[in-house]
Amino acid sequence: MTCLLRHCLVLAAAIAATAVIHAAEPHISREAIEWCNIWIPDTNETKLPRVLLIGDSITGGYGPKVADALKGKASVARLTTSKSIGDPALLAEVALVLGQCHFDVVHFNNGLHGWGYSEEEYQKAFPDLLATIRKHAPQAKLIWATITPMRQAGKLDVIAENTKRVQARNQIAEAIVAREGIAVDDLYGLVKDHPEYWSPDGVHFNAQGVAAQVEQVTKKITGCLE
Repeated sequence: MTCLLRHCLVLAAAIAATAVIHAAEPHISREAIEWCNIWIPDTNETKLPRVLLIGDSITGGYGPKVADALKGKASVARLTTSKSIGDPALLAEVALVLGQCHFDVVHFNNGLHGWGYSEEEYQKAFPDLLATIRKHAPQAKLIWATITPMRQAGKLDVIAENTKRVQARNQIAEAIVAREGIAVDDLYGLVKDHPEYWSPDGVHFNAQGVAAQVEQVTKKITGCLE
């Protein structure tokens, strides 16, 4: 074997090995700005059950008011984040918060971020989120909150195109949680026929929409606590 041939074979093997390594790397799609907000009250002591709300800015909208509604019945913490299912950073954030306290109920939602992930990737990664929650809160009762639809900014009577992807992700999530025996809080169904619930951006909700979500989320959590 000539030196040139040997060199070519070594180079080809190196390229092949590099390709295998890159193929094994997970696909991570992030936004230009990522954010995370953690709120854990009563960290020293509480005789009340502990509830954790996991979600994004939608959860951030109703979270504080759910805590007010459950005052005296439960201590309500929240983790709101822009990280999407499919991003290992989401699992790290969830594990971090669940490791702080014992939680009795975990009400969780994810799906309005991470548009760089396909629905196939979302489906593949969803069980990892469940496994992380169950690993760090094995005794908690779980409630999956469906992803809320989107409307066109400035034209709230028109459903936004990305709502088709929201529907697909909800179908994926609901099939998985049904197999796992996890309760569902259908926030999508609650708001879908009420354009008057939205803020002008077509994603977030006004006071009326938030109030409707607070009422339903509080009722779902109360049912689990009882």
